[in-house]
Amino acid sequence: MRKNKKLALVIFFGIQIILISILKHYPEFVEQFYSNGLYVFLSKLMRYAFGWIPFSMGDILYTLAGIYIIRWLLINRKRILKDTLNWLLDIGATLSIAYFAFHILWAFNYYRLPLNQSLNIDADYTSEQLVSFTKKLIQKSNSLHKELAKNDTLKVDMPYSKAEIIDKVKDGYEALSETYPHLKYKPSSIKKSIYSIPLTYMGFSGYLNPFTNEAQVDGMIPTYKFPTTASHEAAHQLGYAAENEANFIGSLAAIHNKDIYFKYSGYTFALQHCLAEIFRRDPNVYNAIVLTVNKGILKNYQEVRDFWVSYENPIEPLFASTFDNFLKANNQSAGMRSYSYVVALLVNYYDNQPL
Repeated sequence: MRKNKKLALVIFFGIQIILISILKHYPEFVEQFYSNGLYVFLSKLMRYAFGWIPFSMGDILYTLAGIYIIRWLLINRKRILKDTLNWLLDIGATLSIAYFAFHILWAFNYYRLPLNQSLNIDADYTSEQLVSFTKKLIQKSNSLHKELAKNDTLKVDMPYSKAEIIDKVKDGYEALSETYPHLKYKPSSIKKSIYSIPLTYMGFSGYLNPFTNEAQVDGMIPTYKFPTTASHEAAHQLGYAAENEANFIGSLAAIHNKDIYFKYSGYTFALQHCLAEIFRRDPNVYNAIVLTVNKGILKNYQEVRDFWVSYENPIEPLFASTFDNFLKANNQSAGMRSYSYVVALLVNYYDNQPL
């Protein structure tokens, strides 16, 4: 690439950063023209292009990119001191292209309207509302658990393979799209990540590849978590970049699925978030209310905790901190704590909806 083109790309990089900092203040514009406009076309195009392939093209893309970057750095290591300016131009031009692709293909969704505004529901709630809603969730979750496990002390085991679970995700979105047409999920592109082992040690249950629009799920996580995790990643594909919003949409998709095991996963996922919020607000109330949850449900929660504990390692906090800073840099000021805000969406959404 010629020096002038490299310089132009580096300048464009700076322009992009300025434009994005401005776009943050115009969520209505992003919502109308990108999230509900250009992105709908681009995301479907990417899912049609890669969704039919049985393995993750995005993971392969990352592998090839990693090999190329390492090779380039080794070959050009002497240029760092001998040809510093051009070396920096090469780096800057590459980052400019990647930054543009990242945003145009997906990341502008970080700057769309908050979901509570789109749904016209409140973002705040009282502790009384939380406790009342949680009690209803417990009743529903206990009822489903009893139907599936027969004994309230036994955990629920999914009767499906992980591939079968992935195939069923679209059914929940199909049902949900009857009320919210923009949540129609077609075509599907959900895959078990080639890098499931590294993802597990990093503490991630899945991710969306923004360059191929493939939803990647950690193939090692317990099967109980697979329905909500896959539904969560599908929500990212539909343009809900914020983690709390993807959790909310993902739980709704699982709850609306005709399959009772998906429903169980969705309701107990929502319940777990609500219980955690009650504990944060008042441990005494939590200690009383958790006694009303079937022991088998708590064993499902423990199954997931035991899984993650078994893969704890010294570098996991580093990845968690990096992801936290990534979220904050992309318009999620609460960082990883934004995951807990799904409770506000759940409480207020079901204030006027049957559970």
